[in-house]
Amino acid sequence: MIPRLARFCFRQRRVVLGVWIALLIGAGALQGTIGSDYRTEFGLPSSESRSGFDVLEKNFGTSNNGFVAQILFKAEQGVNDPGVKTAMEKVFTKAKSFKGLTLVSPYQPEGQMQVAQVGDLAGKLAYAEVGLDADLSQQDLIKYRTQLLKVVKSEVDTKIEGTEVLLGGQAFAEFAPPETELIGLAFAVVILIMAFGSVLAMGLPIGTALVGIFVGSGLLAIATQFLSIPDFTPFIGIMIGIGVGIDYALFIITRYRDALKQGLDYEEATVEAMDTAGRAVLFAGVTVVISVLGMWVMGLKFIQGLAVGASATVLAVLAASMTLLPALLGFAGPRINITRRRGVVAAAGLALAFLGLGIKIPVLSLAGVVVIVFALVAGTLIPALGLMKEIPPRPEKPLRETIWYRWSRVVQRRPWPMAIAGLLILGLLAAPVFSLRLGFADDGNYPEKTSTRKAYDLIAEGFGVGFASPLLVTAELSSPAEMATMGKLQAAIASDANVAFASPAIPNGPEPKAAIIRVITKSSPQDVATTALVKRLRSTVVPAAIAGSGVKAYVTGAGAANIDFSAYLAKRTPLFFAAVLGLSFLLLMIVFRSLLVPLKAVIMNLLSIGAAYGILVAIFQWGWMKEIVGIGKGGPIEPFLPMMLFAIVFGLSMDYEVFLLSRMKEEFDRTGDNASAVADGLAMTARVITAAAAIMVVVFGAFVLEEDRVVKMFGIGLAMAVFLDATIVRMLLVPATMELLGKRNWWIPKWLDKILPRVEIEGHHHDPSSKAAK
Repeated sequence: MIPRLARFCFRQRRVVLGVWIALLIGAGALQGTIGSDYRTEFGLPSSESRSGFDVLEKNFGTSNNGFVAQILFKAEQGVNDPGVKTAMEKVFTKAKSFKGLTLVSPYQPEGQMQVAQVGDLAGKLAYAEVGLDADLSQQDLIKYRTQLLKVVKSEVDTKIEGTEVLLGGQAFAEFAPPETELIGLAFAVVILIMAFGSVLAMGLPIGTALVGIFVGSGLLAIATQFLSIPDFTPFIGIMIGIGVGIDYALFIITRYRDALKQGLDYEEATVEAMDTAGRAVLFAGVTVVISVLGMWVMGLKFIQGLAVGASATVLAVLAASMTLLPALLGFAGPRINITRRRGVVAAAGLALAFLGLGIKIPVLSLAGVVVIVFALVAGTLIPALGLMKEIPPRPEKPLRETIWYRWSRVVQRRPWPMAIAGLLILGLLAAPVFSLRLGFADDGNYPEKTSTRKAYDLIAEGFGVGFASPLLVTAELSSPAEMATMGKLQAAIASDANVAFASPAIPNGPEPKAAIIRVITKSSPQDVATTALVKRLRSTVVPAAIAGSGVKAYVTGAGAANIDFSAYLAKRTPLFFAAVLGLSFLLLMIVFRSLLVPLKAVIMNLLSIGAAYGILVAIFQWGWMKEIVGIGKGGPIEPFLPMMLFAIVFGLSMDYEVFLLSRMKEEFDRTGDNASAVADGLAMTARVITAAAAIMVVVFGAFVLEEDRVVKMFGIGLAMAVFLDATIVRMLLVPATMELLGKRNWWIPKWLDKILPRVEIEGHHHDPSSKAAK
């Protein structure tokens, strides 16, 4: 089927190209017409905090699930100054008009505690607490923030001197879509030209990946109309789309050029590449989709939406690699191996333009565009410049004289020391994982210049770090007389060493059926002491205070919800790991007809991912190199990050695994010599794997330049995992263990071999040295 598809796409390349152009235009037009409706519905799982929110909604008529933000204001003349009060009331009135928001003003009786009472900021600092419905989309929050800032500017900044207004809380945090992936694309241009020595061979992987990503993003935006897909899914889709898109095209183009060197014509070379590398790409793509869709087992709507969205992008990129790329190879023809000076200059301009966009220096991008125009126009119209001259291809060494072949032989001569060294490196890097603490970082982790961080610091100074995210104890009463029990409960909570303040119980009416106690902690929301307090309140303090009464009490609030959410994900993540690893092991066993090869692949992938986790713990939890990375302080690791990193990294690493092992398997099937198959397979694939990995490291590593802490974690985690996988694992552990196991690498019980379905990813490749060829 794959050879027929490749031949069709090559011969009908204009039709195939037209279809993809129509898909691009159609997806963009449809997205522009109906828009997108991304929303992060966390869908808090069954837990004590959820039960508490149910009580809150049933009896107090609020459904904000405890997720809060603040409108903070500081006035040198005092927050009760008539002019300040009038101006701020207008801001609060605007906020109350927004759908999905509730607001408690410091000027209301129930908001009296929201005015600083002690210290230098006493009477000068206050905040309004804003409750947020959980189903508000990112677009809603950005719109609300923009409109509030307009009111602040018109009613406060221009009329009231000495007053500063800040929007606090992550919901009102400044948001800008990441653009640093363009830095990675700039370096990708350079790396691909260095690897291929051809401008066209450089452009095809980038172009194919971008087309797939644009189509996938358009389809993703459309899917938001029918599914609950979180706001950050496009960011994840772009990261994984760039990764797999460039990888897949690199593998196929490398095999295509090898086929041309063997003397095949362009059509047969395309069919050959798709029948070999294309099969490996298809298998790798399916593995990526499986690993991403594995997140479905987490049982949460927003994660399931993320899984569907990310896998849709992967499928679009995979489809582009399997259909659009062979069509483009048909258009390229002999030009795939021809590089003119004009092309190199234009490619340099393209890299410069990408870099300027990525680091937000428009002049640099403009200079890149000028270079491109100069190369294309002047190079054609002014022959004297010599830009149309071809650059002679670099002479290639015979396979067994390359550095990669020699390196493989070095490893194979000393397999035990090499394997032990690789395991020690990965083990040491993974060691910090044993102190991993999952949780949500508080606003103190934002960069100091942001409004979110400034608001957090002012609240901490004027009120205490616990005011930014109070706990709530919600209770259902069997009778109004149970308010006496609530008084006892309030006293018990207030006596805890980590409680700064516990409010008197607030009833829901004159004949109360429910009541609330607000609890302000002495520790910050992300502090381990806050987690310990929540557990202590739930296990001992609250049960002891309400024992023997008809009161049902729940410790809830945003902080408690975050703790419950983290605990739920921590409990479900091993199930996700097991599902992905189990299915991947089965697929690899079917493809390579081996038990040990897939077992080693699973173990080595776990080692490289574990080492990446360890690096994240050292930087973001322990605070190592925090000044270099640009984070405020150490804090817990977001509970969804290990799962998402695993899905993405496992999928990318399987690309390299399949491409490398499929070449080794080809050579082993041809010669029956395991040692030579390992060395030859590594030598044949090392350059392209190294180039692909280098691009991914730069693309992902560039995200450390973003201000958002979670984006930084994604970038560093992905970059380090890919780097370790492509170096320690692929270039050290794989050849060492393959040498140690010898022909046992390819052993499988006969009974198992008979019942497993047959799936070939090596294809029926052209081999000049084979008996058939002779």
